[in-house]
Amino acid sequence: MPRPDERGLSESVQFAVVWPVLMLVTLGVLQAGLWLHGRNVAQRAATAAVDTARGSTGSVEAARAIGAELARSGGLDGVTVEVVRGGTDVSATVTAASPLLLDVGLGRLRESAAAPRERVTPP
Repeated sequence: MPRPDERGLSESVQFAVVWPVLMLVTLGVLQAGLWLHGRNVAQRAATAAVDTARGSTGSVEAARAIGAELARSGGLDGVTVEVVRGGTDVSATVTAASPLLLDVGLGRLRESAAAPRERVTPP
């Protein structure tokens, strides 16, 4: 049977082992959440840029402006939007930096979207 003064020692050792693991798991969950949010914002910005440029009155400049504004308002930094409007399709690529707690090389995001151009054809 353990003495009453030894019981506190075993609990201290348990906390010394469990506490760092718990902190690392919490940090990992926060890091993953921030990265996923940044990725979703970049994808939505690329999709909005394509939706703007694919219309019959759409322009590349307006698409870039909308994509960049959406990405910045979502919390991304260093945003660049490339829009290519071809004869039959439109594509957009958003490159940005996602704010993370610890940047381990995952902070740079590059998301793309593409869609066919809307064209008016006679019936």
